Amino acid sequence: MKHEGYPFFHPHRVRYSEIDMQGIVYNSRYLDYFDAAITEYMRHCGFNYVTDARNSGKDFHLVKASIEFLKPVPYDEDVEIGVRIGRLGRSSLCWELGLFQKHSEELSTTGEIIWVYTNIEDHQSVPIPEDRRKQLTEPPAQ
Repeated sequence: MKHEGYPFFHPHRVRYSEIDMQGIVYNSRYLDYFDAAITEYMRHCGFNYVTDARNSGKDFHLVKASIEFLKPVPYDEDVEIGVRIGRLGRSSLCWELGLFQKHSEELSTTGEIIWVYTNIEDHQSVPIPEDRRKQLTEPPAQ
C-alpha cells in the first residue's frame, strides 16, 4: 500500500529517545506520532483545538486507540504519518492513520483513533457541529 487515500501527511524522523533495545521504535511511541499527526492535520484545517474547547464548552474524548504493527521502524528513519477521517458519526470521529517509511514508501504501521465529542461539564456526548464537520472533512490542499 502506498500513500493513496491520505489527504494529509506529517513528517517525522525517529529519534534515539524513541527506540527500544532492539533499535526500533518503542510501541507506545506510535500513539505519540499519531497524536502529533492529528494535531497538525487539525491545524492545517484551521481548527484550534484548545480555543474551540474553551469557547464552546465541548471537547473530544478518546474512547479507542488501536495499532497494527506491520514492519519495524529503525532509529533515524524518516517517516510520514498519513491522516484521514474514516467515519464521522453524529458525535464520533474515527481517525485512520498510516505510518510510511520515506525511503521505501512501505506502510509500516496503521492506527485507528476514535473520539467522541462531549460536553465538558457532564461528559455526555453531543453532536459534532456542522461547521466543525465541514472544516475537518474538507481540508485545504497540502
